[in-house]
Parts: sequence; C-alpha cells; structure tokens
Amino acid sequence: MGLCTIARRLCLSRPSFGSRLSTVWTHLYSTEAAKDTGAKKYKYPDVYDPYGAMPPPSEKVVDLADRIAALPPEEIKQIAPALLFRLNQEPPQAISGQGFSFGPQGGSGAGAAKAEEKKAEKTVFDVKLEKFDAAAKIKIIKEIRTFTDLGLKEAKELVEKAPVILKQSLTKEEAEAIIAKIKTAGGVAVME
Repeated sequence: MGLCTIARRLCLSRPSFGSRLSTVWTHLYSTEAAKDTGAKKYKYPDVYDPYGAMPPPSEKVVDLADRIAALPPEEIKQIAPALLFRLNQEPPQAISGQGFSFGPQGGSGAGAAKAEEKKAEKTVFDVKLEKFDAAAKIKIIKEIRTFTDLGLKEAKELVEKAPVILKQSLTKEEAEAIIAKIKTAGGVAVME
C-alpha cells in the first residue's frame, strides 16, 4: 500500500485530521514549495576532469602531434623506443609467465621427460609452506611478514591455508634462507 493510499484513507476516516493533512499534501505537491527552499541547484560539468582544467597545448605540441599523425605506421612504432633512448630511460620489462603452473602438458611419457629436463635446468624456485606446529603459528606469521609485504591479517590467512605457496620466483639461495627461517620458527617448508 502506497503513501498516497494511506493518506487518503486517513483523510476520509477523520474529518478534523483531514483538513490538516490536506494542507500538508498541498504543501508537498506544490511547485512553489520547491522554489522557496533556497537550495542551490548544482550544474554538473559536461566532462568530469579529476585533475582540473588544463591549459591548451602550445603551438609546438600541436605541430608535433600533426607530424606524428602523418607518419606511416612502421615509423609510429619506432617513436616510443627512440624517445626512451633519447631520454635515457630503460624500456619497460615484459611480464613473464614463469612460476605459473598450467598443469601437465602432453602425454604421460612426454610429461616425465619434460619434468626431468626442467628440474635439471631450473633456476627459479617457489617456497611452499607444507605444515606447521599449532603452537608455533604466531612465530610463523611473524616470519612470513619479514620476507613478504603482507599485513598481519593477510599473513594469518595465508598461514591458515597451508599447504600454500609463500613466495614465488626466488633464487635457490633466497629460497633456502626462507626455508631455514620457517624451520626455526616451527614450520615445514619446501622448495618447488
């Protein structure tokens, strides 16, 4: 039942109350009541720019943009590396997929042969927390926070999910150091 229906029923059931309610309804639905509020109407801008208004580009920049737009696509691809070289900046590094496991690939015989080759030439390792002593849980959490940038809550949740990978893409020396720290704290970690 809507508000209007309730108001109408109240007006019809009580004649003395109805006169007061009708003045309220008249005030609510009048257009002059909205004008009298004195509230400012905010005009939203056509385009929202979080950084504020920017000055128009200079004539040199406009001329440069026109010249770049006129280049063929092969030369446009060469602009970014040339600018990076000219400004003495290193090019951005590609993100590697190393450390991600997509499951076994190929047949059973081929998978075993590939796994042996990978183990022989592996240079990047992951540290996995297998299990830990319940009494040493706090020590393990503190130790994990020393070599990761996790907060207390995130480190606690990570430890509670054991077995879980703690850190990826480490050298063999870094991984062994982390495993030794976890072992002294009361946990069992392995290198993968």
